[in-house]
Amino acid sequence: MEAEEYATIYALEQRHWWYMGMLHNSLRLLERFLPDQRPLRLLDAGCGTGGAMLALQRYGRVNGFDYSPLALGFCRRRGLAATAQASVTNVPFASGSLDVVTSFEVLYHAAVADDTEALREFARVLRPGGILLLRLPAFEWLRSSHDAMVHTRRRYTRAEVQQKLAAAGLEPLRVTYANTLIFPLVVGVRLLQRLLGRGHAKSSDVQEISPLVNRALLGLLAIEGALLGVTDLPFGLTVLAIARKPNDASGE
Repeated sequence: MEAEEYATIYALEQRHWWYMGMLHNSLRLLERFLPDQRPLRLLDAGCGTGGAMLALQRYGRVNGFDYSPLALGFCRRRGLAATAQASVTNVPFASGSLDVVTSFEVLYHAAVADDTEALREFARVLRPGGILLLRLPAFEWLRSSHDAMVHTRRRYTRAEVQQKLAAAGLEPLRVTYANTLIFPLVVGVRLLQRLLGRGHAKSSDVQEISPLVNRALLGLLAIEGALLGVTDLPFGLTVLAIARKPNDASGE
């Protein structure tokens, strides 16, 4: 990810419609599968600037790690001390030690050479019955200038995510598309960018927008959150997955 993108995310993460709405919908889905006993021990793998870690604290003790020292510096600004520099392919936790692992827009990154190995590491550190919440960008044909900015290696389909979870020894519980209601608009914008020859330049989608538009887009994600409560969505900008480590897994 370009260095300036971390600063932009840090500045906007707690008020931008995409970060707020997607995190709310993701955690709402996660809560359906969490064990009743609290507090839980959680890990945000690839924690970025720490916004998700703050929200996860409602469930228990949260640790985080990221490969980027810049990202970890922003975590410290948020007062998040339980962070470390590490890779998703070498998770610095003991086998079977965690109740929940979350990973938001991480495994797609160019720095992750083997996403299946990363999923195996998530499975290793989860206790039997533990839960993984995974979010990834959808559809390779939606690649845009934002992907160049954040160093996207690949985008995913729902079927690919299901297969990779199973190959890592995890049981998919929900695998759905998300960010669906604005999908037609985004597709149109990205096709226009390609026609104008702007599809491969570095340009971030994370930008300050008017409060009115921000509220409207948050409202669309709230509607989508209600839909996700009853059904999987057939297409979208994001793949959202919940998986469980089988109770008979050893964690080795």
